[in-house]
Amino acid sequence: MRTQSETIEKINELRINKNAVILAHYYQEEAIQDIADFVGDSLELAKKAAETSADIIVFSGVYFMAETAKILNAKKKVLVPDLNAGCSLADGCPAPEFSEFLKKYPNHKVVTYINTSAEVKALSDYVCTSSNAEKVINSIPKDHPIIFAPDKNLGAYLNKITGRNMLLWDGSCIVHEAFSIDKLIGLHLEYPKAKIVAHPESEDPILRLAHCIGSTSQMLQYILKSDDETFIVATEAGILHQLKKQVPNKNLIPVPSREDNSCACSECAFMKMNTLEKLYRCLRDETPEVTIDEMLRVKAIKPIEQMLALK
Repeated sequence: MRTQSETIEKINELRINKNAVILAHYYQEEAIQDIADFVGDSLELAKKAAETSADIIVFSGVYFMAETAKILNAKKKVLVPDLNAGCSLADGCPAPEFSEFLKKYPNHKVVTYINTSAEVKALSDYVCTSSNAEKVINSIPKDHPIIFAPDKNLGAYLNKITGRNMLLWDGSCIVHEAFSIDKLIGLHLEYPKAKIVAHPESEDPILRLAHCIGSTSQMLQYILKSDDETFIVATEAGILHQLKKQVPNKNLIPVPSREDNSCACSECAFMKMNTLEKLYRCLRDETPEVTIDEMLRVKAIKPIEQMLALK
């Protein structure tokens, strides 16, 4: 039985010998974040995937993220530790159903969150992340109707801050929609000086209480730059690992889910399907590999490039 340090040593040898880069989302387990070449949110990771000179990309996140990396890198090998690491948002917006939905609104521009399949991206005019969604929406003329999918909570928040009236697909993130408003209020009563930071995939009652609403990286930057000492964090608990390393003296309190009566955290079960051992095996064996039909890739890359081109 290998120790964790031995597994890490083997991964390091393999990535050098195979000219591989390891990209990891903030929601990955701590050991994966620590070994990754780059840790980021969806936008940062998409940019890194587009820029890399590595021959092999090991994407430690959920499947749509690795698929996006493949869309941007047709000639590179893209690996994912666990093919079953899905996403409730992507799964809740099947391309055939979304295509039928779009036929009812032929004059609408279609903006889809990056948390979607390649097939849904191919049906879109723009792709966005939570980091740049407002910028993407504001780039479209005010008088042009928009469909936004799949996250209704993010869509409602964007309608509020942009003054739009986008038509929203009825989807949500099972992690961010599970936060308990009652428990958040209880935490704030216990820590009245704490600043609340929340991801816009959260429901409106959570967002109404937040001092900062933003993507994973935007929340992280807010906490890093703030002079406050205590923060109540309404997003997946994986972000706390990076924060604790960078601001060890600050008090970080994760918001629990409605069902969570034991530990004070909320985790994405899909993200946590990836493990250090699976990462090692996928790099060693160069499988599971993410593949995509070339015609589909060409269609799906256009709205992603529209997003990346925005300054």
